Amino acid sequence: MIAAGFKLRGRLIGWSAAVLAMAAVSLVLLILTVVGTALIVVWVGVPMLLAAMYAAQPIAQFHRRNLHRIDGKAPIPSPYLKSSSGNLLARTRALFVDPARRRDAAWLLVNGTLGLALTIIALVESILDLIFWFIPPGLAVRVHAAISRALLSVSEKSRLAQRVEQLAVSRAETVDTQSAELRRIERDLHDGAQARLVSLGMSLAMAEQALARDPDAARALLSEARTASSDALAELRDLVRGIHPPVLADRGLVGAVQALALAAPLPVEVDAQIDGRLPAPVESAAYFAVAEALTNVIKHAHAEHAWIQLSHNGDVLIARIKDDGTGGANPSNGTGLRGIERRLSAFDGNVAVKSPPGGPTELAMVLPCVSSSPKILPSSGTA
Repeated sequence: MIAAGFKLRGRLIGWSAAVLAMAAVSLVLLILTVVGTALIVVWVGVPMLLAAMYAAQPIAQFHRRNLHRIDGKAPIPSPYLKSSSGNLLARTRALFVDPARRRDAAWLLVNGTLGLALTIIALVESILDLIFWFIPPGLAVRVHAAISRALLSVSEKSRLAQRVEQLAVSRAETVDTQSAELRRIERDLHDGAQARLVSLGMSLAMAEQALARDPDAARALLSEARTASSDALAELRDLVRGIHPPVLADRGLVGAVQALALAAPLPVEVDAQIDGRLPAPVESAAYFAVAEALTNVIKHAHAEHAWIQLSHNGDVLIARIKDDGTGGANPSNGTGLRGIERRLSAFDGNVAVKSPPGGPTELAMVLPCVSSSPKILPSSGTA
């Protein structure tokens, strides 16, 4: 019990000393902000304000990440908008319109004044309590934590700004993905089926010319034309299957994923808890995401077994793909995982990856969706 008390008081002293140092820095940044605001009309204040904003962020983020150690509540998520691209003026404007930056400025005002006084009291209180054990530990620390949490929490304005930013990025990525998909279809048609149809037309024209004078040659040309037509038809079927697989239209997401598992070169177990059909765009996005994830497993994971789990809980579709491979999957490395993220972002979905070195790897995909009425699957023959 005594050891636990010493540990608690030692932790409070360490925390108080750390936040006291940062409160002192906050006071300096507050002065820099006030001076920069006064000098902004002559542009000298702009770099001063930018320096204060950037320096305040790590201090504020430290409090957001660690306040839960004092008040027992959840850590505060980062409220900042992503850095804007473009010239210096555009990036500067993006900083000033970020609601989280304005809340940081208000927090600097409080933390550099009242917060500084509270942390001095907290440090003295903690030291005296460690020596004499007569003061209830952490009174001033908890007051400072409560004030900091109130000012540093994500405001509704910041939450809406982040949401708008996410939707803008999602829309841009969706447009890019659609454009790339259209270019792929055009390229496949031009290089594949179209070329074979041109060859077919030439073979038929040559056969027509040779029919009277050389029937054997005409017969050979017609055989080539028949082969070319079969190849063109097969390529067109593959192309259509890549746009929207017939098995997905006929049997739904569960049946289509089961077909993927059967065609895989390694054992894949499918556990599906979905009743009825989901909206067609959601089924298509989930199918291609699962297909890409399974392709990643086959190409990169060096796995011997894989598992796919599908479930529909309320308004959310959850797909989990797990393998017993070597692990180490990272979306930032430019693998197919980034493509899955872009595909699902169009539906406000998200992807979580757990892939420690040595494995196993688990990919969890979440898509908001509302199930269609629980009709019998079309393949059953009833509506």
